[in-house]
Amino acid sequence: MTRIAVAAVLVVILDQVTKAIALERLSPGMPIRVVDGFCSLTLVFNPGLAFGMLAEPPPAWRWIVAVLSLGALAVLLVLIGRLLPTGGAMTACGLGLVVGGAVGNLIDRVRFGAVVDFLDFYWRSYHWPAFNVADSAISVGVTLLALRMLLTPAPVLPREKPG
Repeated sequence: MTRIAVAAVLVVILDQVTKAIALERLSPGMPIRVVDGFCSLTLVFNPGLAFGMLAEPPPAWRWIVAVLSLGALAVLLVLIGRLLPTGGAMTACGLGLVVGGAVGNLIDRVRFGAVVDFLDFYWRSYHWPAFNVADSAISVGVTLLALRMLLTPAPVLPREKPG
């Protein structure tokens, strides 16, 4: 449980610090090129779901999204209780990254009614939806959990004897 908490707290701190810097130094929708033709820093407020889905919801929907986010976090905490006893370090790290990312984005939803995104990757006119440290942590955490599931052999179930 300590590994999960440490990973989650580190993600929340890094996420909130980078978002504070983005809010202080970037103007909404005004990109600052980091690597020409590949990456910019662009401040965007995402009131919708992941990757900008439902980005134009009515104001009441934003609170529904926040409540759904809390529900997803509750489900994640239940998963922690079930997976952690047999999961090892990879599971603990993955769960910590996902929890930290979820909390970081939930803080934004409560503070601003939207998630603060600022990392903008693109190629020519094709843009990946803007994202942040919390989103990255969630993606890496889910990947670690998926790898753990793929690399862990399934338990062998006893065969039923013919009657």
